[in-house]
Amino acid sequence: MTTTTEARSRSGRLMLNKVPEVTIWFWVIKILCTTVGESFADWINMKLGVGLVNTAWIFTAVFVVVLAVQLRLKRYVPFPYWLTVVVVSVTGTLYTDILTDQLNVPLWISSAVFSVLLAVVFGVWWLRERTLSIHSVTTLPRESFYWLAVLVTFALGTATGDWTLELTGWSPGASVLLPLGLIAAVTALWKSGANPVLSFWLAYILTRPLGANIGDWLASPKAAQPGEPTGLDLGTFTTSLVFLGLILATVVYLTVTRSDVTETYEAAHAAHATGDPRKERVALAGFGVLAVATTGLLVWAHSQPHVGPAPEEDNTSAVQMAPGVAVKKFPPAKVAALKNLASTSLKDARSGNAKGAHAAAQSLRDLWDADQASLQPLDNTGWTSIDAQMDKMLKTFGIDHSNPPESPAQQEKELNALLTDMG
Repeated sequence: MTTTTEARSRSGRLMLNKVPEVTIWFWVIKILCTTVGESFADWINMKLGVGLVNTAWIFTAVFVVVLAVQLRLKRYVPFPYWLTVVVVSVTGTLYTDILTDQLNVPLWISSAVFSVLLAVVFGVWWLRERTLSIHSVTTLPRESFYWLAVLVTFALGTATGDWTLELTGWSPGASVLLPLGLIAAVTALWKSGANPVLSFWLAYILTRPLGANIGDWLASPKAAQPGEPTGLDLGTFTTSLVFLGLILATVVYLTVTRSDVTETYEAAHAAHATGDPRKERVALAGFGVLAVATTGLLVWAHSQPHVGPAPEEDNTSAVQMAPGVAVKKFPPAKVAALKNLASTSLKDARSGNAKGAHAAAQSLRDLWDADQASLQPLDNTGWTSIDAQMDKMLKTFGIDHSNPPESPAQQEKELNALLTDMG
């Protein structure tokens, strides 16, 4: 799938094209980067206990740095370009996760907002440059529009992909089939004469849920509670490591062969024929049919019986233990970190700082989940007892539960109970 189109240069210093030729290697490495975006963000956020917001700040800073390096170059260079794609894939994913997990914004709203934002980016880009083709990214303004569009496509792909899972209850393995099928359909329409620029950006957006579902499928455990994802149990760290290795190998190959450099590719291939307006109109109707069919499939899947999250009340019947007994076998440093976050949330709840209390409770949840693998084997009974109280506390904030946040008094009550259980 290519995006060749005639375009005029507007302003800014003229450079060689800053984006690689759209060959099979482009799509392979794009999906690899997307998978890393899902698994690496989860590993840093959950396993290292950094927390969602802190992880987002870290990757925003890294994104600014690598983008600055990329923008200073005068031509496409594989390593900095694909490093930027990896970082932006993680960053875009985190922004959507913050809206969903921290701010409790419904996924359908996130999907709508990012769709409008992407349309605005494309609209301004077109009005200023009169092209959206990635074969004409030869000035700083065009490259800036390009990377802004890429960032929004990752956020949009995350929102729509997660919304699809929420609607259907499909497992990550089964969920791979929908974006894969849609990409195949878009490719077929492109082959039959669809507008190449439109086809490219549709496929680009769809690779985000495809790569994310692949990552979830590889990383998720083989057995899980009802409603939880299952997969090959490679874990987020192993999945990230494998895919980063594949990305590095592919980038080395492209650096050596220069097969995806636009000028090299065009020298070895015939120029693309000008698009046929009649075929483009027919293909556009095909995109409309595809959208209607996809909507119908999702509506049908949503109406079918499927397993949702495990019932919230089932986790509260844990063994009641004396204060401090449940955490007696846990490392003191880990217990202290948990108590510190709980105390922070309690302090903010008492002072009327609802956002601060919610953020601290969210960080507490992230840290507790990240430590599960190391704490639960030490004392399963103690872990289950704390986990039940943790769940009661999280419910008062509307975290991992469908209910709205409860009163500050109820939040304080459950936080006090949790601190008592932890001694």
